[in-house]
Amino acid sequence: MTRILVCGVDEAGRGPLAGAVYAAAVILDPSRPIVGLNDSKKLTAKKRDALEILIQERALAWAVAYASAAEIDAINILQASLLAMQRAIEGLHITPTEVLVDGLHCPKISLPSRAIVQGDALEPAISAASILAKTARDRELLLLHARYPQYGFDRHKGYPTREHLAALAQHGITPEHRRSYAPVRRCMAETIT
Repeated sequence: MTRILVCGVDEAGRGPLAGAVYAAAVILDPSRPIVGLNDSKKLTAKKRDALEILIQERALAWAVAYASAAEIDAINILQASLLAMQRAIEGLHITPTEVLVDGLHCPKISLPSRAIVQGDALEPAISAASILAKTARDRELLLLHARYPQYGFDRHKGYPTREHLAALAQHGITPEHRRSYAPVRRCMAETIT
């Protein structure tokens, strides 16, 4: 009998004004359960970091991928998120039997797949994927902070906070800002005029 290998997939970083959108794909090992899996947004950074290590140690397979800010601008955030998911699934060294995706849409893949609204809170494999995507993206934003400390990426992670919008107004945009997002477009227009 063929073993069912369920792959959970989720993304992180659709809402921010800067940086890539990340996605992860995880096939959990039923014989090595991980306690505490949940939607990454419901976990503290410390808890996510601890779970990331357990997921990477205990999962049968996992992969993280991304779509860049330039790709987001070229094809839109939904398509870029699906592209990052597709890349993560293709990065697995084991082919899953079924793919469960958080949200409303599935990426273009040849495997059976299902979209599950709020799947990151319902399906452990999706929860694990949400954690890996979030921790990978948060690390990228710390690297962006090191390159552009005046923007405060270490604090707001690229989201359109008051601090971030003020930094955009004062310093303009970086190559990592998503030019297709309205606050960034406005900043570019104000710079031109």
